[in-house]
Amino acid sequence: MIKLYDKGIFLRNGTEVIPEDEAAAGALGFAADKEAARQGTITWGILKSHNLSGNMEKLSVRFDCMTSHDLTAVGIIQTARASGMTSFPMPYVLTNCHNSLCAVGGTINEDDHMYALTAARRYGGIYVPPHMAVMHQYMREMHASCGAMILGSDSHTRYGALGTLAVGEGGGELVKQLLGDTWDVDRPQVIAVYLEGTPKPWVGPHDVAIALCGAVYNNNYVKNKVLEFVGPGVSSMKTDYRNGIDVMTTETACLSSVWRTDSDTKEFLACHGREDAYRQLDPAGLAYYDGCVYIDLSKIKPMIAMPFHPSNAFTIDELNRDLTDILADTEKKAAEVSKGRAPYTLLDKVRNGRLQVQQGVIGGCAGGNFTNLAEAANALRGRSTGSGEFSLSVYPSSMPVYMDSMRKGILADLAEAGAVIKTAFCGPCFGAGDTPSHNGFSIRHTTRNFPNREGSKPGQGQMSAVALMDARSIAATAANGGLLTSAEEMADVFGSVPAYHFDEKPYRARVYQGFGKPDPGAEIFMGPNIKDWPQLPPLSENILLKICSKIMDDVTTTDELIPSGETSSYRSNPLGLAEFTLSRRDPGYVARAKEVKDVEEAREKGEDPLAADSGPAQAYGALKKACPDMPALRDIEIGSVVYANRPGDGSAREQAASCQRVLFGLANICLEYATKRYRSNVINWGMLPLQLAEGETPDSFDTGDWIYVPGIRSRLESGSFEEIPAYAVKDGEAKPLRLSMLPLTENERKIIAAGCLINFNRK
Repeated sequence: MIKLYDKGIFLRNGTEVIPEDEAAAGALGFAADKEAARQGTITWGILKSHNLSGNMEKLSVRFDCMTSHDLTAVGIIQTARASGMTSFPMPYVLTNCHNSLCAVGGTINEDDHMYALTAARRYGGIYVPPHMAVMHQYMREMHASCGAMILGSDSHTRYGALGTLAVGEGGGELVKQLLGDTWDVDRPQVIAVYLEGTPKPWVGPHDVAIALCGAVYNNNYVKNKVLEFVGPGVSSMKTDYRNGIDVMTTETACLSSVWRTDSDTKEFLACHGREDAYRQLDPAGLAYYDGCVYIDLSKIKPMIAMPFHPSNAFTIDELNRDLTDILADTEKKAAEVSKGRAPYTLLDKVRNGRLQVQQGVIGGCAGGNFTNLAEAANALRGRSTGSGEFSLSVYPSSMPVYMDSMRKGILADLAEAGAVIKTAFCGPCFGAGDTPSHNGFSIRHTTRNFPNREGSKPGQGQMSAVALMDARSIAATAANGGLLTSAEEMADVFGSVPAYHFDEKPYRARVYQGFGKPDPGAEIFMGPNIKDWPQLPPLSENILLKICSKIMDDVTTTDELIPSGETSSYRSNPLGLAEFTLSRRDPGYVARAKEVKDVEEAREKGEDPLAADSGPAQAYGALKKACPDMPALRDIEIGSVVYANRPGDGSAREQAASCQRVLFGLANICLEYATKRYRSNVINWGMLPLQLAEGETPDSFDTGDWIYVPGIRSRLESGSFEEIPAYAVKDGEAKPLRLSMLPLTENERKIIAAGCLINFNRK
């Protein structure tokens, strides 16, 4: 079904995969120039056309377009305004698909929407009102084009099936583009995803995507690399179907993705009135890839990603065959997530050998596409979801998709079966809508099923969980009253999807198109919750860090660093949002960080930290014994630090880092960063992206201990940080600790030294 190649491969004429070793042994019939063949990928061509550095090893990229939603737009624009922005230099699409149904916080969600609308007027932006479209569907419909590059402040910014190399990053990277700067990154490796065969009619895009995630996530096969979808199997799928696979590449931990284009890509763009956005993209006659994922689409089976990650993949047949063992294992993982604060059981939901599900959701950028809705209706037409505990919600991905599904009777068929039809909204994907009941099990065609991302709160005794499935199998489950069912059991109903007709009238009526028409006199609407970023000081020469949280999980998601869901209403209030930092993972973190913040604020006012019998004073005493020539404590910057083994998987939300920073966080320490985008967020918010040097372990310190890093500013400015001498103060004794940082660009070093991106830009 899926095969991973151990080394690189050559792709000849787009259809012949030749492993690197075989090529070296003469399989090509000539000695291939690997470096020249690298330039034969689609990715190389797109990156080269957007690179301003003149050096393809060190890229400086300017994007064609950008997009943000209402969890991130206000903070990004506030940062850019504070940095001196006068207008949007490129199309910047502000969608409102995340806060549109949050009932928490009074007027503050709609205040954010009004802020975005007035900012679009003032700076020349594009504003998409709530309920009109989810962010990524609007970009597919209206902006993605073959050979383009788009940057979005959402990790699922992926439009590769339309030939667009799209990247999800934290807000700081968008601010750089707004100010005329570049996205700086080393040339990424490129992995071929070679597709052949044709998916069975009952197999949907989520089945392919879950199988892919299961094959490559845990082994880091594609981490921070670009996936390039090639091979004859690409043309076996409609573009709408490909979009559903493409958006899930984020869950593989890759950097971006792009597909070869064909006549169906052209047809999709023409359907949306943008045929001129089409360009045929194919790899060259000979192209070299740093690895290859081979997928026989004809052998993909209906899949399920069990809690608590999209890579926790099984075929539904495997689940039903080994139901007791898999559910028991999931219960153990749930106990690790809840940490004894909330019970969670699945074995008690087995009915006559099948798993009874409490909820189904089809929606968002992955599930709400027209093709998925049509196939779900095929399964439910003339049937019923039942009047029991199972419920089904359906969210079309945009108003045009909603309208055409309505005109063709698709929504009527779903509603008649008992599904509830709702508007375009991302809430079920991040915990701001359709939170299941306590101890409930939800199956969803959405993008993520991370711990408690669906909105449950173990700290309050609540626990639920989500499995990811394709809309076809969710509909089959719904037709079976909620007993988990593979779409293959209803194989004969799938495969008939009517032609889609895109109608732009809702967008013409409601979307504000202001690009190129800034109005400097337009007043920005500022609701009472919208706050400016607090002033942050530059980095000092020497720093003393208190370990305010130590997280030993294999991976720590951004949802654990700053929870999604109910906190979304506070995204425009830096200090208000910071109160939720690590609240699900380590509820004591904020109080610890605030204690450090109080000490540092007093030091900055001239008070001597040695005056009180405080933690810093005690740590300083131990450090003086190890380092007699230490500067006075009043001359050392004091801040907090979070340790996690691999922080930052998941969302691109910059608040995962900024919330630590406004509480006077000065660094993260880890074994490695789970994603490039989270490390970038740490840097852009003026925190040191520290790692333990080779041979060091986190046993040297615990929560409440201190780490002293002397001469860090000088090291940062000189670029000398392959090994950074430090001291860990544990049990009243200071011992040497070796830290390190991966290479930083000159501007990244200056940003950290300045204290944050805002400070850097102000200079």
